[in-house]
Amino acid sequence: MKQIVAGRAVTDLLFTLQKYKAVVSIEAETVPTYHHHQIRDQDGVVVLEKTAFRENTLVEMLTGSRLKVEMKNNIYTTYRLQPPPHLNEIKTTLMCPATMKHVKKYERREIFLVEETKEDYQSITLPYIQTQRLSLQWVQNILKKKAEAERIVCEDPDAKVGFVLLPDIKWDQKQRDDLHLIAIVHRRGIKSLRDLTPEHLPLLQNIYLKGKEAILEHYGLPGIWLSVYLHYQPSYYHLHVHFTAMDYEVPGCDLNRIHYLTDVIQNLQSYPQFYKSRTLSFPVKKFDGLYCKYKQAKGL
Repeated sequence: MKQIVAGRAVTDLLFTLQKYKAVVSIEAETVPTYHHHQIRDQDGVVVLEKTAFRENTLVEMLTGSRLKVEMKNNIYTTYRLQPPPHLNEIKTTLMCPATMKHVKKYERREIFLVEETKEDYQSITLPYIQTQRLSLQWVQNILKKKAEAERIVCEDPDAKVGFVLLPDIKWDQKQRDDLHLIAIVHRRGIKSLRDLTPEHLPLLQNIYLKGKEAILEHYGLPGIWLSVYLHYQPSYYHLHVHFTAMDYEVPGCDLNRIHYLTDVIQNLQSYPQFYKSRTLSFPVKKFDGLYCKYKQAKGL
């Protein structure tokens, strides 16, 4: 029979608090769930995420929670813990109105790896991108300070090499373990990695150096503890760069899409046409629009 216990009754668990030294490690990643809703006659996507554990609330969570014994076997005991309400937050993100592209982005489906040659990009991927109508108005709102201006960590306003750096919407900014910021370039017309040439090296180098400096200044995290990368395919087609804590595994971030910014810079320095000519691999979900184009053209 499962037993509900509280306070000092769980002596073998609470005894550990008397000898508390430090957190061995905190795995910062949350496990988000995605829901498709109808909101005032419009489609919407709701993302629910458990907030990351924080060291400064750990003792309060253990001492102020109700505990239910689930299983005991030798040295192992499993409890179901019910924390105080104020420590049991669920971060909720709403996208509304949402297009079917937004909805399909979060559906759980089979994933296939596409090996995109330069010819494939020109004949399949680029025409697909050009037919999409996924609005980038929210990006322009940030760049023009019409939205989220108070969240901007730093900005270089230069039209060619400038960018804004701000926390990713998924980061609650309560601890550095799951740090995640985005640098969005001011320059228009750079859709993705495929558009990059040596002409863009000053822009990329500026993002890399100033982004790291800003994160050190605001969050005290040195550059050697950061991952700085682009995605291909990106989630939206306006060039942006991710800055995350080195050991943070971003929920929903497929490692097959990551291209580290230092590698991108060196590749362009070594071979100017690197990203216009080489084969790039990326995952696609079954029945995604781009998947359907590749299935039709190449029989995935």
